[in-house]
Amino acid sequence: MSPKAETYEKLTREYRDIATLGTCEAILSWDEVTYMPEGGAEHRANQKALLAGMFHQKATSPAIGNWLSELESSELAKNGHPQAANVRELRRQYDKMVKLPESLVTEITRVTSLAHPIWVEARKKNDFKSFLPSLEKIIELCRQKADAIGYKEQPYDALLDDYEPNTTSAQVERVFSALRADLVPVLEKIVGGTKKSPVEIVERSYPQAAQQAFSEHAAAAIGYNFGTGRLDVTTHPFCTQIGPGDVRITTRYNEKRFNDAFFGVLHEAGHGIYEQNLRRDEFGLPTGEACSLGIHESQSRMWENFVGRSHAFWEHFFPAAQKHFPEALGKVSVDDFHFAVNDVRPSFIRVEADEVTYNLHIMLRFEMELALIRGDLQAKDAPAAWNEKFKNYFGLQVKNDAQGCLQDVHWSAGLFGYFPTYALGNLFAAQFFAKADTDLGGLHAQFRKGQFEPLRKWLTDKIHVHGRRYPAPELVQQVTGKPLSAEPLITYLKGKFYPLYGAK
Repeated sequence: MSPKAETYEKLTREYRDIATLGTCEAILSWDEVTYMPEGGAEHRANQKALLAGMFHQKATSPAIGNWLSELESSELAKNGHPQAANVRELRRQYDKMVKLPESLVTEITRVTSLAHPIWVEARKKNDFKSFLPSLEKIIELCRQKADAIGYKEQPYDALLDDYEPNTTSAQVERVFSALRADLVPVLEKIVGGTKKSPVEIVERSYPQAAQQAFSEHAAAAIGYNFGTGRLDVTTHPFCTQIGPGDVRITTRYNEKRFNDAFFGVLHEAGHGIYEQNLRRDEFGLPTGEACSLGIHESQSRMWENFVGRSHAFWEHFFPAAQKHFPEALGKVSVDDFHFAVNDVRPSFIRVEADEVTYNLHIMLRFEMELALIRGDLQAKDAPAAWNEKFKNYFGLQVKNDAQGCLQDVHWSAGLFGYFPTYALGNLFAAQFFAKADTDLGGLHAQFRKGQFEPLRKWLTDKIHVHGRRYPAPELVQQVTGKPLSAEPLITYLKGKFYPLYGAK
């Protein structure tokens, strides 16, 4: 083995250990929001803070910096070499980490861990004031993080980069502005159409046990492997990879609304399928990690909406749905049920929003986050600012903070910069799905037969196995032959919803 190869081997061994340490924190976080008793919050915060400090110490070791410098001048770092992406991405990751004081890293972990149960109670009781001190601390810590990392234009850019690498808020604003210009007239035509969705069908009685059984059946059918995955209950659904062979997804059940849990499960299963099909032999390295949160979100939104809300999907699954919910669906036609699960109307809750209005929810949150991190908006004024923006975006008057600025878990977790990736994910998903449909000779014909493996395999071969070998814009170009565009999403929305709603 050459000296450079030995150095690369040492680097990869170290990062596998670092990743394993990170998975210890992941299992603690999963337990925290699923089964941990309320009384364990303070001790759990201390546990996670300790692990975060240990993780930071290992990830910022001077030895890593030396190894990377040695490798960057070698053949291993040249484009086209299999290890080049790992050297490139690990250098990028290392340079950010060494700028962060360990004390700041542990404090962020401690404060956000303590904030989660406070947010859960605040949301339950519609009590923003009880969450305000935590939110103020988190925003200040996020600003400190942005200042430590550094940025050219906006402090928000340093935070956004954690989730969508090399993307700036200015770029997101341009993408969102173009998308909004196309999306608003589409929504107006759909809402003004001659047909109305029989939405009451999905608002009947759907027992939780039957929902769980049916959701697990559908998740397994599309490719989520329960041999290496779980499904549990939490306040705000999420997916986490504990490690190779262990992926956890969660949902929340509403016995008076079918959509919440079922499509939530398909969404999180989409994330889980991505995690389950990353390269295990590259665990701990960038080539064994998801490309970006926007690409990750493209997988979940694709399985939830492009697949799960398609007519072809329900042509296959509706007989099983009727068996699980005979009272609610026994006399319902597949056409009416499909229309019901595709109800389009402005609504308050992001995770329950339809495909057309969903991106408007993200744009609102993005604007809020920019203002909060810049200091243009104070945390105490967040509810009023949210309500005003919501009225402007959706024409709806927010009734309480639980359906307003308290509805999402992200701020309590310190995930400022995360929200834009949801809308980017919709754009990625539309472009990927259109290409897969062409390559595979018509996906809907396969869905009608219950054949979901061809799409799952296509996504694995084209996206999952590459990890972070390509930046997201390059991956889209590589897979579809075109740069990212809003056109596939707008074309998809028009093609699906105009006929449903009698829009012209």
